[in-house]
Amino acid sequence: MEDVLINLGNQIKRVRKEKNMSLREVAKRSGVSIGLISKIENYRTTPSLPVLLKIMQSLEINLLELNLKQSKAKKYILIRKGKGKIEERDDSEGLEYTFLFSNHIPESTLRTYLIKINDGVYRKPVAGDTYEMAHVLHGKLDYILNKEVVTLNEGDTIFYDGLLPLGWNTKYDTNATLLKMYWIKR
Repeated sequence: MEDVLINLGNQIKRVRKEKNMSLREVAKRSGVSIGLISKIENYRTTPSLPVLLKIMQSLEINLLELNLKQSKAKKYILIRKGKGKIEERDDSEGLEYTFLFSNHIPESTLRTYLIKINDGVYRKPVAGDTYEMAHVLHGKLDYILNKEVVTLNEGDTIFYDGLLPLGWNTKYDTNATLLKMYWIKR
């Protein structure tokens, strides 16, 4: 669901800017507060259908013009270093948000670790009842997802369902350090 909200916020902002309209102008035309429009554009709230329709009317767009599809599910999500999407947020001056991914995690408990892996370590793939995310803080390693090998470099991020057996291999004459997050399924 989050992808839909992000797409919606991005598209409303894009159309508003393409039409050279300020938040104040859209607010005046739609009868919706500037603050609420800003929150929608910056993914901080979900608009009700009547509010969304008022904003769309003020921007002179119809529902068919908006792409509200979610990303297609894959076995894993891989974000290479520098490939996140920088999001402009009018309400966060001095901050830079780089969007990596979103994924709905049903009822779960979050556990976070820093994992240091020495060079030459091989771990046989094992599955778990978790969702997992790893961000390579330092080094390089091969992630073995089921039977597929994905080489991760410093700055890369990967997210996957832990039911997919995971192993790793550090064979690049360097240690690796991961920021690892586990969402334990209930």
